[in-house]
Amino acid sequence: MHADFSRLTFRPGKHYSAVLTQQGRVQLDADANEQAAIERYQLRTLAADLIGRRGGPAAAAGFAIGYVPGNHDVDDLTIGGGRYYVDGILCEADRPEPGIAVPDDGGQGSNVPGDGGDAREAPAGWTYWDQPDAYRDQERDGDRLPGEFPFLVYLKVWERSVTAVEDPEIREVALGAAMPDTAARAKLVWQVLALPASELSVPDGGASRVREAFDAWAEAHERPGGLLAARARRPERASEDPCLAHPEAGYRGPENQLYRVEVHHGGSAEGCATFKWSRENGSVVLPIASIEGVWVDLTSLGDDDKLSLSVGDWVEVADSAYVSRGEAANLLQVEETDLPGRRVRLSAEPVPEVGRLAERHPFLRRWDHRAPRGRDALPLAGGALQLQEGTWLDLEDGVQVYFRPGGDYTRGDYWLIPARTATGSVEWPQNAAGEALLREPAGVRVHHAPLAWVKGPTTVVDLRQTFTPLTAPAPQ
Repeated sequence: MHADFSRLTFRPGKHYSAVLTQQGRVQLDADANEQAAIERYQLRTLAADLIGRRGGPAAAAGFAIGYVPGNHDVDDLTIGGGRYYVDGILCEADRPEPGIAVPDDGGQGSNVPGDGGDAREAPAGWTYWDQPDAYRDQERDGDRLPGEFPFLVYLKVWERSVTAVEDPEIREVALGAAMPDTAARAKLVWQVLALPASELSVPDGGASRVREAFDAWAEAHERPGGLLAARARRPERASEDPCLAHPEAGYRGPENQLYRVEVHHGGSAEGCATFKWSRENGSVVLPIASIEGVWVDLTSLGDDDKLSLSVGDWVEVADSAYVSRGEAANLLQVEETDLPGRRVRLSAEPVPEVGRLAERHPFLRRWDHRAPRGRDALPLAGGALQLQEGTWLDLEDGVQVYFRPGGDYTRGDYWLIPARTATGSVEWPQNAAGEALLREPAGVRVHHAPLAWVKGPTTVVDLRQTFTPLTAPAPQ
């Protein structure tokens, strides 16, 4: 997750059941975050063991799917309200109540939903086109429902981080605008999507056969496709800067960092796979006020030199829709900064559909890789580094990464590498010989569940599973 962490320490294999705070000790974000991760892991594991891979309470199962033919318009789906569990993760499809407004004159409020009306009139669920975190666009052919029957409707679930840049209500205004925000949030994202029958190994059939075919498809899409190892090695010409600590250290950076290596464009290394990296875990984000051509007006240029923008920086123009859709627009380079005007000029105009709507909380995210230099420098593609396998790649200050050959990478896959000045190294698992071990991505962990098999305009087979409460009335 993109946030200003020192490191993330939760490891299920260590079987820790709690973090125990000791008196008189320094409090670290990593300890509190590990406690939250332990509790989340225990609850979701328990739910999955009791419920199974997926299911909803029989009396309140959510995500019931209905098909709505478009006639002269685009087709649509209805998404029923309620709850559903996917791999122990609770997903809620209920639409928040709009509330009842009180006019300034104290008179009777309106009863129209969305106009300060009666919350009881609000719809209980969503539709395919207005679901909150999918951002479907009727103008995009790829977003429309399949044009042929049958097709499968499924649920896609994952978590992402949200900071005060995307949700200003997180910030405590009493601390003042000059103070940084305090904590980020983990947000559960669910999307109801459609899959043509041609993507499955079964053209048609009963519910059990369709579920089996979908499970095979989901397993392939959930399996990590790339492995990475990291290490710190003494860089060439390190002795030319005697002010850095640990003359023999591998990591030569002046500060502790949490490096984030993230896949930008997915695919194979021989194809178009690229990656980017940040020494701040991708947490340097600046809210966008407006975009005019290549000029981007910002509400701030950063709290200090370390968290600001400079000429030559690579940035990603993003907003809530861009992040939730998992898109990958080209990274752009800062070519000019206007400090009094709080704006920057980019190397090209951002794509038209990203960063323009204030309700989507647009922002710039800074990445710390640089344009290639020297004979062994990695080439750029769309502003990101071309991914190369089977060799150690230099990031900076002695930090190196290695991608295992044969990977098939997914956009958003990321690895976190804590680098520490006290040891002059990075925190990464090693074998007895001190060799770095390959690891799966730290995220993004995506989960899937089948919801419905749409066989025709009037035939929808419900693929959900339900469970009843374990308890019953005590015998009298």
